[in-house]
Amino acid sequence: MPAAKKTSASTAGPGYGPQPGSKAPAFRLSDDTGHTVSLADFKGRKVILYFYPKDSTPGCTTESCDFRDNVNRFAKSGAVVLGLSADSVESHKKFKAKHGLNFPLLSDPDHKALEAYGIWQEKSLYGRKFMGIVRTTIVIDEEGKVAKVFPKVKVNGHVDQVLASLK
Repeated sequence: MPAAKKTSASTAGPGYGPQPGSKAPAFRLSDDTGHTVSLADFKGRKVILYFYPKDSTPGCTTESCDFRDNVNRFAKSGAVVLGLSADSVESHKKFKAKHGLNFPLLSDPDHKALEAYGIWQEKSLYGRKFMGIVRTTIVIDEEGKVAKVFPKVKVNGHVDQVLASLK
């Protein structure tokens, strides 16, 4: 694989960026309402930042609905949930409305945050290689540092794993 296609590598897994204990990369992105959201907006709170490939696909819908159904449990742990993909604000707006999602969905069509977090990677499907989002969740502590990285997430049971990491 040519080096130009890889994102920054780290020990969390191939191609992953920030490690536990490191400062989480800052971002300023539009949410599903078109408002600008930055990581700094959540200083003093834990942030569950889950990266997902595409709105309205089966796995991403299941994952998002699992976070929706447990958002109060996250809030009790002092955490806010943010979903992030490369989909447009309009796509996020429709996805959120259709499934009653109760947390912001951030749009990163230029892949700046995705690349900073090491989530935009070369993938392979049926022998075809392409760039895309590797389903990942990053827990960021109250000081803006990475507390936990969940690379290559399997949707079933994932929300419970993230909740357990907050204890």
